[in-house]
Amino acid sequence: MKVFKFGGASLESVERIRQVAQIIQSFPDEKLLIVISAMGKTTNELEKVAQNFYLRKREIAAQLLYNVEQHHLSVAEALLGNRQHPLFTQLQQFFTEAEWTLGEKPLRTYDYYYDQLVGLGELLSTAIVSAYFNTAGVPNTWLDVRDVFRTDDNFRDANIDWAYTQKQVTEKVVPLFSNTNIVIAQGFIGSTDQNESVTLGREGSDYSAAVFANMLDAESQTIWKDVEGLKNADPKLFPNTVNIPEISFGEVIEMAYYGAQVIHPKTIKPLQNKQIPLLVKCFLDKDLPGTVIKETADVKQLPPIIVLKRNQVLITITSKDYSFITEEKISDIYEVFHRLKVKINLMQNGAISFSSCIDNNPEKIELLIKTLHTDFKIAYNEGLELLTVRYYHDGLLQELTNHHTVLLEQRSRVTVQRLLKK
Repeated sequence: MKVFKFGGASLESVERIRQVAQIIQSFPDEKLLIVISAMGKTTNELEKVAQNFYLRKREIAAQLLYNVEQHHLSVAEALLGNRQHPLFTQLQQFFTEAEWTLGEKPLRTYDYYYDQLVGLGELLSTAIVSAYFNTAGVPNTWLDVRDVFRTDDNFRDANIDWAYTQKQVTEKVVPLFSNTNIVIAQGFIGSTDQNESVTLGREGSDYSAAVFANMLDAESQTIWKDVEGLKNADPKLFPNTVNIPEISFGEVIEMAYYGAQVIHPKTIKPLQNKQIPLLVKCFLDKDLPGTVIKETADVKQLPPIIVLKRNQVLITITSKDYSFITEEKISDIYEVFHRLKVKINLMQNGAISFSSCIDNNPEKIELLIKTLHTDFKIAYNEGLELLTVRYYHDGLLQELTNHHTVLLEQRSRVTVQRLLKK
């Protein structure tokens, strides 16, 4: 048993979907649980639907949803040849459910409606891919993961009920492999005990695949991407990146923590718990060696690892009465950040001040300032970049931060972080 995950880039065109089918056909005797993300930029488009609906711009939301519908119908028709296939009835049912949501008045939280609408992308992509595979000689069974993954109601970042979900995997998923070698399921989504759709956090399809791998005791999990493997930096931001042949679970967790977008932060733990290796492979050339992520790997062979987070804000909180920022006050400040779901990317405190670097989310920043301003003076800088380098050397740091002002720096034995302003 192996678990494969294909992301949006591998499904962004008819040609690429056909290429994915060819990859699967090269594993003729393997039992595969395949987790699939939404096609291309569908998630971004559905986010716009949710935003406009919540702002009561219903006509705009409906038009955006219609655009998503027409795109998926055209892809399905190109793959299947006509619109007589039962798939089109299934797709229409999905869109009808979304239209029902748009017909409501937004009386619940934005996060709730986000999950009811944005999770549609994975349902559409898996239904289309499954139907195409069956016509292309890749027999498979389509699975609605909402019938399997039980979660709490923490919308947009739901937590999986592991005991219940394991029971569902054992009773509903494992028997499917008696009749087929391939099961196709959605990533990113699940369901509460009230049958309300939830999402597991942005880029959560990697995590979905890891949960399946853990519960199925898989031999391995493979994430198929449009790069040759795990790189030491984002090739879109830095020239001359190099591929990393192998790396440890712990090192990848560090990369994810600092903001690298290659592997979802929650993905590693379910795999590490059962020592299931994670492979990062290129769907454009399946024969490339890719990267193996496992329990142990030689860190001496690693190049400097570079992570850059843009659009950062530095918030400095200073006590109005010049009292010290003690452990007690820091605990109170943490509680506010936690309650407002504001992630701290870098922090530093002095005698009467506490500074933190966070993502620039205007809505959350406004709430944060409003909550803290009674007891503290607040100052902040926008338009910053947070650079993290593991296994650094000073020459590289100088090269990466030329023509920038360093507002804040922290160093450890192997990691340096600099908050930069151009």
